Amino acid sequence: MSTLHVLSHSPFSDTRLGSCLRILSTKDALLLCGDAVYALQPQSSILKGLEEQSDTLTLFVLEEDLLARSIECPPWATCVDYPGFVELSIRYDKVNSWL
Repeated sequence: MSTLHVLSHSPFSDTRLGSCLRILSTKDALLLCGDAVYALQPQSSILKGLEEQSDTLTLFVLEEDLLARSIECPPWATCVDYPGFVELSIRYDKVNSWL
């Protein structure tokens, strides 16, 4: 069973991102939205950690939140808009929002 994990909290304020990454299976995907897109700040240790997992990590990022924070989407991740977010919610068997 595949799961879309949705994170919206800054990875610099708590440990949700790390906890999520530990339980992801190869069928799962991660969607960063809201302040979670700060994980993609250039030269951050969090971005380096994500890059190290980029071969096995399916990462989506909400484009509107990247634009609002002037952060670029790395080439190994996929930017989605709100209709794309809805499509992902349908594509995966479950959606887990890390509140």
